[in-house]
Amino acid sequence: MAERARAGTASTPGIRADVGRRVAASAAAGCTLAGAAAVTVALVAGPGPGLTGYVSETGIAGSAHAVTYRIGVLALAAALLLVAAALPPGVRAAPALLASGAVLTAVSGAVTCSAGCPLPPFERSTVADLVHGGASIAATAVVVFAMVALTVSGPVGPVVRRVSGGTVALTLPLCATVGLAMLVVGRGALVGVVERLVLGLVVLWGLTTATALALTRQRDSL
Repeated sequence: MAERARAGTASTPGIRADVGRRVAASAAAGCTLAGAAAVTVALVAGPGPGLTGYVSETGIAGSAHAVTYRIGVLALAAALLLVAAALPPGVRAAPALLASGAVLTAVSGAVTCSAGCPLPPFERSTVADLVHGGASIAATAVVVFAMVALTVSGPVGPVVRRVSGGTVALTLPLCATVGLAMLVVGRGALVGVVERLVLGLVVLWGLTTATALALTRQRDSL
């Protein structure tokens, strides 16, 4: 009986930590849904250039839906940070990468670009444009690297590994397409459509990963 009591007491911190991670994962799922919904509303309701422009154009100063857009982006940044907190012990690289992605996403939401969000080499950019564009691109890259890390991370379990691996397989070619198109042809329908596909896949990954982490206890196999 004494040994059983000691074992139960010893496991209490682990149980609490497990519950804390599951709460963080649930909050991450909620933030992902809320953030994606806010950005989508701003995109659909706003008078932006449609599929030929960047998503970030919705958040430029003076836009009627700029506040909604920025709130959505900051909610997505919070979701990345919460996913990092929800990962089980023993996961390497991914938590730091996701935390970095959260900071870069927050910078992207806080620093607005000028009208049209011009970027080189075909357009003249301001310092704010470069900061915003650089943070947005870096945030996407860092999150994709986090997915790669999770693909080979045993502690997260097979579901998260499969979801991360599948998303990486779909996202990497699209990211390469966006980068090449921006350098060769500049802004246009190709960049606009593919950018939205990349962001949609990242949001779907975040929601699926957060949900899986929220529904699975540490001792279970994801």
